Amino acid sequence: MSSQPDPTSSDAAPIANFSQCHAGIVAELDQLDRLPALLAPASQVRQIASHALGFFRAAAFEHHAEEERELFPAVLASATKGEEHDKVAAIVDQLTREHRQIEATWKQLEPALKAIAKGQDARMPADDLTAMLTSLITDYRGHAHFEEVYFLPLSQTILGRNGDHMAALGLALHTRHAMADMGSLGGFHV
Repeated sequence: MSSQPDPTSSDAAPIANFSQCHAGIVAELDQLDRLPALLAPASQVRQIASHALGFFRAAAFEHHAEEERELFPAVLASATKGEEHDKVAAIVDQLTREHRQIEATWKQLEPALKAIAKGQDARMPADDLTAMLTSLITDYRGHAHFEEVYFLPLSQTILGRNGDHMAALGLALHTRHAMADMGSLGGFHV
C-alpha cells in the first residue's frame, strides 16, 4: 500500500485544490515574467505615436499647403502655354488629390494614435489600424517618389528658364518661413 493519498478520493480533494491554486498562480507568474521584455516596446510605441502626432500635421500638412500656395501656382504660371502647361496642370491636379487622400487617411488614424500615445488601446481593431498605416505609408512614399522623380525636376526646368521666377519662389518661401518663425517666438503661429 502506498502512503500517498489517492488524489481522486474525496479525502484528497482539499489538497488537490491547493495544488490547482498553485498551478494558477505559477501560470500568472509566467505571464508576469514576460512583462519586462514588453515594457521597452510599449514605451517605444507611445513615443512613436506621440512624435508622429506632433510631426505629421506640422510637417506634412504644412508642406502640402506650401506646395499648393507657392510651388504649384509658380510652376503653372511659368509653364509654356499648350502641352507643357496642360501636363503641369494634370500633375498638379493629381498631386493635390493625393494630398487630400493622404490627409483624409491621417485624420482617420489620428484618434487611434492619440490613444496609443497615452498608453490606451487604439480604439480600432488592430487589422484596421495596420491596414490604414500601411495605406498611409505606401501612398505617401509613392506620392513623394513621383514628386521627386517627375514633378520637381520638371519644376526646376520650368522655373529655371527665368531666374526671376525661381527667385520669386525662393523669396516667397523665405518670407513665409521667416514670418512663421517670428510668430512661433511670440507664442502665436502665422
